[in-house]
Amino acid sequence: MRLSEARVVLTGASGGIGLAIASALCASGAHVLAVVRHRESLEPLLARYPQHLYWVGADLTLLPDRRKVLAAAESIGGINLLINAAGINHFAMLEQLDDTDINAMLAVNISAPICLTKLLLPLLKQAESAMVVNVGSTYGSIGYPGYASYCATKFALRGFSEALRRELADTRVGVLYVAPRATRTSMNSPAAQALNDALKSSVDAPQTVASAVIHAIAGDRRDLYLGWPERFFVRLNSLLPNLVDRGLRKQLPLIRRLSQKPDNEKLKP
Repeated sequence: MRLSEARVVLTGASGGIGLAIASALCASGAHVLAVVRHRESLEPLLARYPQHLYWVGADLTLLPDRRKVLAAAESIGGINLLINAAGINHFAMLEQLDDTDINAMLAVNISAPICLTKLLLPLLKQAESAMVVNVGSTYGSIGYPGYASYCATKFALRGFSEALRRELADTRVGVLYVAPRATRTSMNSPAAQALNDALKSSVDAPQTVASAVIHAIAGDRRDLYLGWPERFFVRLNSLLPNLVDRGLRKQLPLIRRLSQKPDNEKLKP
C-alpha cells in the first residue's frame, strides 16, 4: 500500500503506540481519522498536520459511537486502511480482578475491534486495495501469568485476524496482525515495569513499534512479530508448551509478589 494514498481510521490514537502510528502516517502523507474519547491528547499533532489529521470522539464499546466513526469515514471520502490499536490492560492475578475489569478488557480489546471492522468493511471493500490492521501482543500467542484476561483478549484478536483474512481472501482487503512485545506506554504501571526490569525484558519505544507497523503496511505483510527472543518463544510455545510451562512456573513467586502492589492498575494507551 502506498502510504501517501492511505485514508485511515485509527483507534487508540490518544497515546502510546496509537499516537506514534498517527504521527508516522501523517508524516508519510496519509490522511488519518483518529478515534479517541478526548481531543486534548491529539492537539499537538492536529496543529502539526492540519491537512492530514482529523478527529472523532467516540467510545468504541457503544454502537451509536461506532456509527459516528462510520459517518466520519464517509465524510472524508471513504477509507482504505483500518487500524485497531485501542486497548486496555491490568497486570494482576485473576482472583484480584473485578468483573468490571475483565468485562472492560473484553469490550475494548476484542468486541469493539470486531464490531467496528464489521461496520467499516463495506467502505474498505469499495477501495481498489485496502487493509485491516489489528494490534495484538506477544501475549496473543503465549499465555502469561498475571495477564490471563488480557491474554484471552489478544488470543481472540489473533484468531479473529486469521479467520477474517481467510474470509476476505477473494476480496481486495488484506489483514495484518501485529504482535508487539513490551512497549514503553502508559499501559505499563510501575508494577508491570518492575516485572520487566526484574526479568530484564526488552521494552520498545512506541516510535519503534510504529515504524515497524508502517513498514509492514507498506509491504502488504500479513503478520508482524516484534522482538527477539520474543519471536523465538512464540515458536517454542507452539512446539514445546510444556517446556515454557516449566520456565514460567519459576517466575510465579516474583509475578505474584509484584501483582499485589496497589499500583498495578493499567491505563488506556
